[in-house]
Amino acid sequence: MAAATARGAVPEAAWEFRLPLNLADLLRDSGPGCYVVQRVLPASELPPALTAFRSAFKAHGALAVLQHFDSLYSLLRCFQAAETAVKEDALELMMCVVSHHSNELPAIMHDSGLSRADCAAHLNALKMNCYLLTGLVDAFETETCRNALLEVNPSGKNKKNRTKTSGSFWEEEREPVLHLLTQLLQLDLRQLWGGSAVDEEFVSLMTGSCYHILENPSIGLQKYRATREAVTHLLAAVLTHYDHMFSAIVKITQMLQHFEHVAPVFAQAVSLWATEYGLKSLVGELLREIGQKFPQDLAHDTSGVKGYATFITELAEQIPALVLANMSVLLHLLNGESYMMRNAILAAMAEVLVRVLNGDQLEEAARGTRDKFLSMLRSHICDIHGFVRSRVLQLFTRIVQCRVLPLTQFQSVVSVAVGRLKDKSVMVVKNAIQLLAAFLSNNPFSCKLSCTDLTEALKKEVQKLQEMRDRDRSTAAPVITSEEEWEAMLPEVRAATQQLFQPLQEGEEEVLEVGETVESTSEQITGLLRKLNYKSAARLTRKALCHFQGKEPFSGPAEESEEATILSVLKRLYTGSCPGENSEDSPRGSSSPQAEEVVPDKQPQTELAKQEMLVQYLQDAYNFSVKITEALSLISKMMHENCISVVQESIEFLVTASQFGVPQAVLGVRRMLPLIWSKEPGIKEAVLDAYRRLYLSPSGKSERARAQSLVHSLSLIMVDASLGTIQCLEEIISEFVQKDEIKPAVIQLLWERFTEKSQCSPLEQRAAVILLGMMARGKPEIVGSNLDVLVTVGLSEKVCEDYRLAQEVCNAISKLASNRKPALEQSNAPFRLPQDHMLFASLSETLSKGFAQPSGHWIPFMETAVTLIYKLAEGAGDICAHILQMCSQQALEKLEEADGQKAGVSPNRVSDGAGSLPTFMLMHLLSLVGQVALQQVQYLEVSVSTELRRRRCLREEEKSKKHSDSSMKKQRPLSTGNETTMEEELGLVGASADDTEAELIRSICETELLDDKHLLSAFVPLVLKVCKNPGLYSDPALSAAAALSLGKVCMISSEFCSSHLRLLLTMMEKSTLPGVRSNLIIAAGDLAIRFPNVVEPWTSHLCARLRDPCPSVRHTAGLVMTHLILEDMIKVKGQVSEMATLLIDPEEAIMGLAHNFFSELSNKDNAIYNLLPDIISHLSDPNCGIEEEPFHTIMRHLFSYISKDKQRESLVEKLCQRFRTVRTDRQYRDLSYCLTLLPLSERGLQKLQDNFDCFADKLQDPAVYSCFQTLLARFSRAGSKPEIKALAEDLEQKMSASHNRGLDSAVTCQEGSATPVTEATKQKHTRSSRHQPLSTANSGEDFVTPHAFQKQKCAQKRRPCKKAVITFSSDEENNSEDDLLAELREEETPTKTTPITRSSARQARRGNHLPLSFD
Repeated sequence: MAAATARGAVPEAAWEFRLPLNLADLLRDSGPGCYVVQRVLPASELPPALTAFRSAFKAHGALAVLQHFDSLYSLLRCFQAAETAVKEDALELMMCVVSHHSNELPAIMHDSGLSRADCAAHLNALKMNCYLLTGLVDAFETETCRNALLEVNPSGKNKKNRTKTSGSFWEEEREPVLHLLTQLLQLDLRQLWGGSAVDEEFVSLMTGSCYHILENPSIGLQKYRATREAVTHLLAAVLTHYDHMFSAIVKITQMLQHFEHVAPVFAQAVSLWATEYGLKSLVGELLREIGQKFPQDLAHDTSGVKGYATFITELAEQIPALVLANMSVLLHLLNGESYMMRNAILAAMAEVLVRVLNGDQLEEAARGTRDKFLSMLRSHICDIHGFVRSRVLQLFTRIVQCRVLPLTQFQSVVSVAVGRLKDKSVMVVKNAIQLLAAFLSNNPFSCKLSCTDLTEALKKEVQKLQEMRDRDRSTAAPVITSEEEWEAMLPEVRAATQQLFQPLQEGEEEVLEVGETVESTSEQITGLLRKLNYKSAARLTRKALCHFQGKEPFSGPAEESEEATILSVLKRLYTGSCPGENSEDSPRGSSSPQAEEVVPDKQPQTELAKQEMLVQYLQDAYNFSVKITEALSLISKMMHENCISVVQESIEFLVTASQFGVPQAVLGVRRMLPLIWSKEPGIKEAVLDAYRRLYLSPSGKSERARAQSLVHSLSLIMVDASLGTIQCLEEIISEFVQKDEIKPAVIQLLWERFTEKSQCSPLEQRAAVILLGMMARGKPEIVGSNLDVLVTVGLSEKVCEDYRLAQEVCNAISKLASNRKPALEQSNAPFRLPQDHMLFASLSETLSKGFAQPSGHWIPFMETAVTLIYKLAEGAGDICAHILQMCSQQALEKLEEADGQKAGVSPNRVSDGAGSLPTFMLMHLLSLVGQVALQQVQYLEVSVSTELRRRRCLREEEKSKKHSDSSMKKQRPLSTGNETTMEEELGLVGASADDTEAELIRSICETELLDDKHLLSAFVPLVLKVCKNPGLYSDPALSAAAALSLGKVCMISSEFCSSHLRLLLTMMEKSTLPGVRSNLIIAAGDLAIRFPNVVEPWTSHLCARLRDPCPSVRHTAGLVMTHLILEDMIKVKGQVSEMATLLIDPEEAIMGLAHNFFSELSNKDNAIYNLLPDIISHLSDPNCGIEEEPFHTIMRHLFSYISKDKQRESLVEKLCQRFRTVRTDRQYRDLSYCLTLLPLSERGLQKLQDNFDCFADKLQDPAVYSCFQTLLARFSRAGSKPEIKALAEDLEQKMSASHNRGLDSAVTCQEGSATPVTEATKQKHTRSSRHQPLSTANSGEDFVTPHAFQKQKCAQKRRPCKKAVITFSSDEENNSEDDLLAELREEETPTKTTPITRSSARQARRGNHLPLSFD
């Protein structure tokens, strides 16, 4: 055996060590002269074997492995079973052997006397040592990776510690091993192989350990940076000295495909190899290898694609110039299906654009490449995949931020980005907003982008440019054209051309040679003509005609003579060239004076060019501003999206646009205000930060100047601000005040403006007190410490001149009461001012004086003042009663004056036959009565109730404290059961006390506030009289005030509300004044919350206002119904179908309200799913008045909320079954259209098949058949299992057969159902009133008070009748009688008189009752 000779002295070329493919190959005989392992030692014999190897190494050096290879090989075979110390000793020993051998090899290889046997021995030793060392490296690396993947092993603590020790040892030795191998490979080892190339097996052995190390998932961590660098340098040595290029390319691409984490590592390594080792060709080969992958394979291999994509992206960041040189091999992958690969290539393009193809000094070819890349990027903004669109927008954002986007590309990219704002993908919209914000921040045009300002500047400069052009045109000297010059030159040129056909004279040589290209030859001939060298030009032209046959301009008609062809070419060349070039080489002496005349005109030409550039600049700025304005209108609507990130980006963009002076941004900033109430902390903080940046960082040198700027900016928001805007701004400013972000100088300036110490307009003074009130919400002491100033200035004798200032003063003072903390209310008494405080005296005097004076602002001031009195005053009822007495006394005095006058009643006075009173005074009196009544109720329900509870809690705490003290003295410990019993009893007592207090308040409201002893009762008949006699009291403002006052008085007592609710609803229905109807809708909504049982039977009348002809009334009704439905204050039935009609309202605000309503309703469990059948029933009824196309619009929106598969499947079944109950073609079409809105699943298809008989006879209608075809076509496109496809095909065949039965079946079907249709039609006509808007022509008999029992009996009588409308319920609802009663038809209110009506009749007999209906 060859191996036996290894035990003694090394013979000459006795055997050869061949590197095996795997470890077991060395145990088999691979052929004659090959080394074979004789015995594999067990783990117990390894320590003495290693000792023997170490001794042999000391004696014989690196060649000792020839005799002891088997012992180290045995360690590799049983590596897991070996002890950690043995493995570590073996690694250290092999490192020493290889290091020693590496140091000896240079001298050995340069030894000329080295025999062949010795050379073979050293080669075998080198192979063996390297094989053993790399084998140990692989074993240690495998063990480390396995331990890293496993969690802590609970079964063996010692094993865990041993693993940690071995792992830490290998991490310390990994880098020295790699450096040792690198040092070895840097030697010229070819001499050991006889001067030829080193075996590929040996190179693969050395590099295999490197690739194995890189397979470790944690190799990319920062702590392994040195290891990555060592591997990189080792592979670089192999690539440089051992022709490893092809193998490295194959291995790298394989690892990129299977190990995602190696992409950044290889990108950094390839970058290092290309820059430091000159291996630039490796970049191109790697990219070419990736580019040759089939796009279909990349689409399915997502893991491999991710590795390739990351590698390309990282490589472009490292060496963009080299990637640019090889980009062409990747471009075809942009048309592939893999979006990750498209993203990577586009990212590489962007990196190249930012770092290579930038600047104004690019050559023509580089500029063309840049424009091509930008065009590709721009086209992929509209990519089919959302991730690609989003990524490209991000790339353009970086390009814009780095300022490398050419100005010529600005407008096109901005236009595409604005278009992406309508994208369905949230990520795309978010990144589009970021890109537009980057455009704004880095725009080269102006810091102020106002379209109006830019338009004016552009018009001015365009006019100036036109004037300059006209001036230049009128003063320009006559210029000789190139054609005229050619005609002058022609005789001499023709003579020179004719000389070509004569023999050359002595001394004449042809020294002219044709250029390499047509362009260079043409320039050469033109230059000769300009130098008057006609003969040479003609001779060169003759040669060019032969050399460039058929190429322009050296081509001509074949029938022409050679002389004519030469002259034709010369003319084309001369007249086609610019005569202004080379003016110093003017072709004719006569043109020199002309050139001298042109020189002075260079200055005007330069000015003209500058003006043209300025006009172009302004035009680009204007176009940019227009696009930003368009984007603003879209982004402003996104602030109420569900996606938090989109909302935050929208806010950020609006702030940026506002800082750049875009006027439309101000509207967006105002629309941002309601977001301060958002439940999302991120959105609320974004709004606060936006206003902080816009208003709390004013410009100014001094603190006073900054305060003035801040106050001025905030005051501008107050101009024409709505109540909602002011409330939102108050929340923001109070947040700033609580965080001490508003400086004291600002508050001081506001006080100066309010007290007029600083000059300001009345508007600014009012804005100052509003801002002070907002700040007082955060810190009440701002107002509390200056209360006397507010009263003295705001409620002075001049208050009659500006009631609005007094109103804002009252609002500011009211913050003293609204900032009480709930925790303090239980121990401290509420903040109240004494009844004789100067504030209430001033308010009483001001209200009394203003009562008798006509003013449109007195009523709002009065409402605020009365509210303030009830909030802050002790004995508020007495103060308001005194005010009522004073005002009513003035009204009586006015009546007495009118009685004493003989003149007739003026148009501005009201009269009932006994006397007359100015309309405004009666309106003031009614408004005051209503406000006092409402605030009295609120005072009892809130303030008095809270105070009673607070006092009771204090008494209970005091009693409990005394009881505990006495228990401690007696030292009687209580058992746990007793304690629990006592706590339960206390809880019951507390709940009973709450009920007792609530009942006390209710009894006061029901029995005392409106009895004869209370002052309010004296004014109730007056309110009712004005409301019941609209002909007598016809003033619109008076009618509105009376209606609102009636609604407020109804809030006091449920009995009074029941008695007069019919009057209130009659006015709401029949009043011709939109203001009255709106006021009464709000009042009815409040009554529905306070007395739900009283108002519930009349809900249909409230819903009827959703179809009011006035948009403002519909909007108000929509708001009220939204609040009532979402708060579960009314039963949801037909009301939702009426709300659905608002989705097609022509008013955008009303449509938005309906969208918000259904969006909030969808957040309730299955709410829309449960209500959808009823909505379809009502809206598909022809008597409802909804056309087909609007019906489709409504259904599309509602079905978008049905997202659960089970709900969709259930709806498929229900809609199919509905075909049996409906009777009109319109309803068939509506139901089939609703089916097309449901994404059909496999189970849904099965339900469609099961219910085929329900709609089979309806398929003869082309519209119905088309809908079902659309349903099946969409299902087949989606793709599914073969059996489902077969079911779909079978269903389609059955549908086609039913559709093709012809008209005979349709006629037969119609004849069979003729009678029911007639009866159903009659029933529809008798029940259609609830589906139509209530008109003013309805009689008062329609408003008889409903009664539940009578309505139930009516419903029972109607039960046998068939209904023509769709009235089916969902699975979640029970078809109980109560649910059926909620559907009000023609008998919306019973016709019989109820006890409440008889009570009204008794009042009429007593003379106190007036007719409830208008005459």
